[in-house]
Amino acid sequence: MWGACLAGVLGLLAVRIFVSFAPIIGVLAVLANPNLKRDIGNYFRNRAALWPAATLLFLLITGLYTSDLAGWRHELLRYLPWATVPLAFAVAVPLAPRQRVAVGAFFVLGTALLGLATLSKYFLDPGSATEAVRIGQNMAPVTPIFHITFGAMLALTFFGGLLLRRTALAPPWLRLLFLVAAVAAAATLHILAYRTGLLVLYAGLLAYALRLLLQKHIALGVALSVLVVAAPWAAYTALPTVRERVSSSIWDVQQYALGHDINDYSLARRLAAFETAGAIIAQHWLVGVGPADTQAAMREQYRWQDFGLRPVNQVEVHNQYVLAVLGGGVVGLGLLLALLFWPLTQAHLRRNPYVCFFLLVEATAMLVDSVTALHIGRHLLIFGYAFLVVAAEAAHQQKKRALNTPQEASPLVEKS
Repeated sequence: MWGACLAGVLGLLAVRIFVSFAPIIGVLAVLANPNLKRDIGNYFRNRAALWPAATLLFLLITGLYTSDLAGWRHELLRYLPWATVPLAFAVAVPLAPRQRVAVGAFFVLGTALLGLATLSKYFLDPGSATEAVRIGQNMAPVTPIFHITFGAMLALTFFGGLLLRRTALAPPWLRLLFLVAAVAAAATLHILAYRTGLLVLYAGLLAYALRLLLQKHIALGVALSVLVVAAPWAAYTALPTVRERVSSSIWDVQQYALGHDINDYSLARRLAAFETAGAIIAQHWLVGVGPADTQAAMREQYRWQDFGLRPVNQVEVHNQYVLAVLGGGVVGLGLLLALLFWPLTQAHLRRNPYVCFFLLVEATAMLVDSVTALHIGRHLLIFGYAFLVVAAEAAHQQKKRALNTPQEASPLVEKS
């Protein structure tokens, strides 16, 4: 499992091919478990692992009504890790606590370094970078990561760095590095004005502020709430990239609302895609058109109403929830919501801050992006879910079994 986790993080950060290797290594870790026959049942008892498997099973069923069988087979291959990665974390010999901290450190410090490297590109020519933001473009990371996924990774680095600082397993110098990484991630998000990353960052901070207020930590809750309001305003005042991002976003929406030419406006094209998807969903609301047929269905609907868009600008819907309904109807949406929110119904997972912040970041990012449409976004979701949620559920189930198993008297204890 150690090798699978390192490969998974390396695939996220730099070497895309390791995204494909990590699930294979995970399966090998399952086969290497000396107690495989005994532990294989852990997978079926791990409810967190079964929700991704249910998504894969539903995708298999959609083959009965899909029209693009070649695309359906491709989707099945792309979603196989949704069964194999949770299987690995539910059945393989679990990582030791220090190994888990090391994996978290690799992700947090690695993402922060990528953020700083990308910032260096900005400071080499800030004028050009600001102009690119003005016309709706984003500065690409130094490694081949889609900027929306990178924004979510930076937000996870901010929260993960602050949480890992609290672990007793980290020496003082590493705790300092975690703090530096968190600050670097937040700075990168603001200076480069990644919209999705900023959205999920402040959604997480607001959720934590509300939790503090509900727990009667009034002073801390109010202070954090003020920060959530003041920090964006300070960024808007001080950073030209943020001002340009806000102005260009408002201008984008206005072009759509006024019925102007929207071929060159990102947000306006996304709004047109929402309207297009809505027309399809109204006709196929129960089980959708099939995940493999969403692109064909969108193209067909654009023929009826194209919003003046050239074919190259007729984009897919950028919302995971809408995409789930489009491809799978209310059944597909229900499976997605169960994957995201079932863990929060369990007290032991709800008390785990790593789980809560990960799910919040992913659920918020899904409002503005179809995170499973790209290989790297899908890998971030399922690897993070398995590493945090499935592993935590597996540890909880093991603890319950240990408590329910009678312990034999130790031969070192003298009988009375």
